Amino acid sequence: MDIGLCIASHILDEDYVVQAEALGYSHAWFADSQMLWSDCYASLALAAKNTTRIRLGTGVAVSGTRPPPVTASSIATINALAPGRTFLGIGSGNTAMRVMGLPPQRVKAFDGYLATLKPLLSGQESTYVTSAGARPIRHIMPDRGFVSFEQDIPLYVSGFGPKSLAVAGRRGEGAVLGLPASGAMMENIWSMLEAENFALQRDAYYTTALTAIGILEPGESPNSARMIERCGAMAMASMHYAFDQFRNFGHQPPHAFAEVWEDYTQLLSQFPEDRVHQRIHMGHNCWVVPEELAFLTPEVMKRTCLIGEQDEVLERLFELHAAGLNQVMNLPNFDTRYEVLTEISEKVIAPTRAWS
Repeated sequence: MDIGLCIASHILDEDYVVQAEALGYSHAWFADSQMLWSDCYASLALAAKNTTRIRLGTGVAVSGTRPPPVTASSIATINALAPGRTFLGIGSGNTAMRVMGLPPQRVKAFDGYLATLKPLLSGQESTYVTSAGARPIRHIMPDRGFVSFEQDIPLYVSGFGPKSLAVAGRRGEGAVLGLPASGAMMENIWSMLEAENFALQRDAYYTTALTAIGILEPGESPNSARMIERCGAMAMASMHYAFDQFRNFGHQPPHAFAEVWEDYTQLLSQFPEDRVHQRIHMGHNCWVVPEELAFLTPEVMKRTCLIGEQDEVLERLFELHAAGLNQVMNLPNFDTRYEVLTEISEKVIAPTRAWS
C-alpha cells in the first residue's frame, strides 16, 4: 500500500515535501482552498523544483473556483516541472466553496465539468459551454515548455455519496475517498464506482483515502492531548462537514457526534448567519480552536481518524488494501506535521512496503 501526504498548501514550507520524499511517502496532495491556505499550484511548483521522485498533485482541486481550461493549464504547467509524476485530484468543493458561503457544485454540473476537463489534460480539443454558447478549445501553444502533455496526468475524482462516486468511476483514472471503516465498506464503495462503468477494471483504477493517522502508546486514550495535537484538526473538520450537511440539507450527524452535537450547534448559533460560514471552518485541518477542544471525545477521535496502537492501525490498513484501497494519505495537525511525518514513516510506511 502507498502512504501519501495531504498538505495544507503553505508557500513558505517547501521543505515539508522534501522531507516527505526522503522518508518514503509516495504522493503529496496539495489542498486547494483559497480562503484558507496558499495557492496550491504555486506551492506545487516549489515542490516540483525541489523534489525528484515523489508524485505531486492537487488534493483536491475545486471545480467551482476555476473553469476547466484554467485547471488544465495549471496542472499541465506543473507537469512541465515534474513530468511523469504529476496528477490531478479534483472535487466539487465542500470546503473551498462553503468557506465563501456557497454550495459545492452539484453532481450534474460537476460531471459536465469533468467531461470538458478530461480531454484538455492530454492536450486534446474539448467543448467548452458557457453563456456565450459552446466553443471548441484546446491549449494552442503546448510546446516550448509552457505546459507539458507528453507524460500522462492521471485524473483522480473525489466522491462520497453514490452519485458522485458513480461519476468518479466513469470519468476518472482513480477516486479520492473518505477512509472506509472496513473492507466490507470498501467493497460497497467499489459497487458505487462501478454503477455507471461496468467495464471499470479494479486493478487499473487507483483509489486513495484521506485520514489522519495516530499511533497510540499502550493504554493511551484516543483523545489524549498528544493525539489531539496530531489528529484533532481532522476530527473537527469532520464535524465542520457534518454541520454544513445539517444546516444546508437537514442531514443528521453521524452517531459518533451525538454526545456533543447539541453543544456544538449551540456554539455556532451564536454567530450571525452572514458570518457563520467563516466561523465553521476556523482552524480547518490545521489546528483545533480552544472552544472546540471539548467536542473531541474518544468516540469522535476514533470514528473520524485512523487511531490505534501500531498493530491495530496496520491491521486496518491491510484489510483495506486487500479490499482494493491503493493509498492512504495522511493529514496531520499543522503544528506537529514534521514530528508526525517521521513517526508515520517509521511505524507505517516501513511495515507496509512489503505488501503487494
